[in-house]
Formats: sequence, structure tokens, C-alpha cells
Amino acid sequence: MSGIYIHIPFCQSKCDYCNFFSLATTRHRDKIAKAICLEARQRKRYLGDSKIKTVYFGGGTPSLLPLGDIELIMNELSLVFPIDSDAEVTLEANPNDLTEEKLTALKKAGVNRLSIGVQSFLDDDLVFLNRTHDGAQSERSIELALRAGFDNISIDLIFGLPDQEIAAFVKNLEAFHRYGIPHLSAYALTVEPGTALAWKIEKNRKKPVSEDIQADHFLMLMDWMEEKGYVHYEISNFCLPGFESKHNTSYWNNEKYLGLGPSAHSFDGISRQWNIANLSRYLEAVNTGQPAFEKEILTPEQHREEYLMTKIRTDHGIDLRIYKERFGSDEYKKLLKAAESFLQRGWLISGEGNLYLSRRGKLFTDHITAALF
Repeated sequence: MSGIYIHIPFCQSKCDYCNFFSLATTRHRDKIAKAICLEARQRKRYLGDSKIKTVYFGGGTPSLLPLGDIELIMNELSLVFPIDSDAEVTLEANPNDLTEEKLTALKKAGVNRLSIGVQSFLDDDLVFLNRTHDGAQSERSIELALRAGFDNISIDLIFGLPDQEIAAFVKNLEAFHRYGIPHLSAYALTVEPGTALAWKIEKNRKKPVSEDIQADHFLMLMDWMEEKGYVHYEISNFCLPGFESKHNTSYWNNEKYLGLGPSAHSFDGISRQWNIANLSRYLEAVNTGQPAFEKEILTPEQHREEYLMTKIRTDHGIDLRIYKERFGSDEYKKLLKAAESFLQRGWLISGEGNLYLSRRGKLFTDHITAALF
């Protein structure tokens, strides 16, 4: 079973914290759907005969595409690939893009899961993040989605903003829970080099983030979500039982996927490919039948590191039996040795043949992962 990721690079405006490939322009927007359909035909053998169990429209802001373009892409995918009848089809959306008409049309086109970029229900937070919607639109978008019959909904929230009180983040969680949404993706605000946020912090136009505030928020978040019955199945993701993101879970399970659109990544189990992160060059390459991507064959060491990096983020952690079988006894012994100090500190837990992060250890995921390499 495999997945397809579709990158739609357009945004209404560029968020201060964003470092994804996205463009605050309408230039070439009328060309992207046809180009993605053409790329799909060009790369139809990439996944072999594997059934497609997930389709994911990400970005950028896929909800900015005209409804006819979503239908065009979905129809083309169904002609080119063997898509499961019950495939999970996710579309990322901004709250201010969702209307009754659009939601009805998305459902008709085959979208059965929404990932809504709420980020916060509080206006002060949204102004700081330079979002284009307000708190009322955040709530309205969820109400409209529920009314349209979407029961598989995820929202994004960002925590750990400078000076953000715990009480303010609790208000966000209470709004999330009030609607009975089955999935939450929660991210600490990260200051990425080259972003507008990094520049504003450097110029003292915005306050820097506080690691202490972020740690306090994350610990509270884990307690709060567990109390409400949500499974913390990946470091940034919580769900009610049965509502895991099937598409994102396939990444963490090292399953195959094809990426379509500018900057999209692909993985066939042997190599990784990444499309050109330039819209004009991507369109030219696809339309002239030239490769729109670069490629690398993964070494055994890269396979091992990717296994560690993805699995340690999940609630199941690293399966030690599989690790030993796949990477050999010597690497297995090195892993156990590297894990010793973290087990003693209580940051890692060993149980039932798996090695996984403790609640406290989840605060130090990147540090632990680097040490296990």
C-alpha cells in the first residue's frame, strides 16, 4: 500500500514562521492542476502496482485552488493509479477559505478528511503569527465542516509563543475539545532561518521564543489530551482511537509514496526524490517531459538513521527485533549502548521489545535522536 502527496504552493500571504515552499501570488495558479496531472502520468510506474491508500493535498494552501482543479486532479489520479475505494483523501485548508459551497464540492470530489490550519482561536496569537483569519473564522470553519458531514477533521495549533500564558493555550484546547474534533496536530513555534519571524526577532521587532515556556506548554498539552482520551501517537499528533492520519503514519512507517507538484518529495523504498522548488522551472520541466526532480540512492547508513528518526517519534518507538534483523547485531549493540544514559535518566523506556520516549524524554527528542545515530 502506498500514498500520494500533492503540493499546492500558493498562499494568500506568507506566514512569518513558514519555511515551506509557498508563494503569495496567483501567477501560474491556472497551470498547476494540469501540470500535476501530467506529472502523474509521467510517473505512473514509480509505485509499481501498489494500491494507493492515501492521497494528501498539502502546501501552501490547497483550499485556494478552484474546485474544478481539485476534481480534475482526483479524476486523473483515479485513472492513472489503483486507488483504494476507501482511501483516506486529506486536504489542508485555511479557515477563511471554507464555505458551505466549497465543502460540499470537496466532499463530492472525494475529499473525506480535512486538516484545518487554525493555529489559534485567539486573535492576539493570530496577529503575532501574521495569519489571514481571525478567531471567529477559526470556529466558523469547523462548524461549517461538521455541518457539511465531515467527521474526520484535524486542526493545527501552535503553542509556545513569546509571553503566551498557559491559560491562553488552555483556551485553545478547550475550543478544540468543544467541537469534538478527533485529531490535533500541535507544534511548538519554531524560528526557522530565513523566515520573516527570524528577521523580526533579530531586529527586535518581535520577542524571541522561550524554551521554558514551550516545555511547560508541551507537558501540559500531553496531560490535558490524555485526560480527554486522546492517544499521543506521534510527537506532534494526538487522536481519538482510530483517527490517526493514515497518510502521515505511512511516512513514519517508511512506506512508499509519490510526491507531485513543486518541491514534493517521493520515496520508493530504495531512493528519495525531490521535485524542483521553483514553480516556473517545475512547470517547464513537466510540460517538456524532462525530469522535474533530483534523486539519491539511500545508503544502508541513511536507511538506519531514517528508521531511528521516524520510529522514535511514535508511541510504539523502535522495534528492537526489527532493528537487529534489518541492521545487524553490531548496530543493535551500538544502539543499546547509546540508549543506556537516557534509560537511566528516564528519558527512554524499554518494554515489550521496544525502545520509546518517556513523557519527559519527548522534550528532548532531537537530542536523543542525534545521540542514537
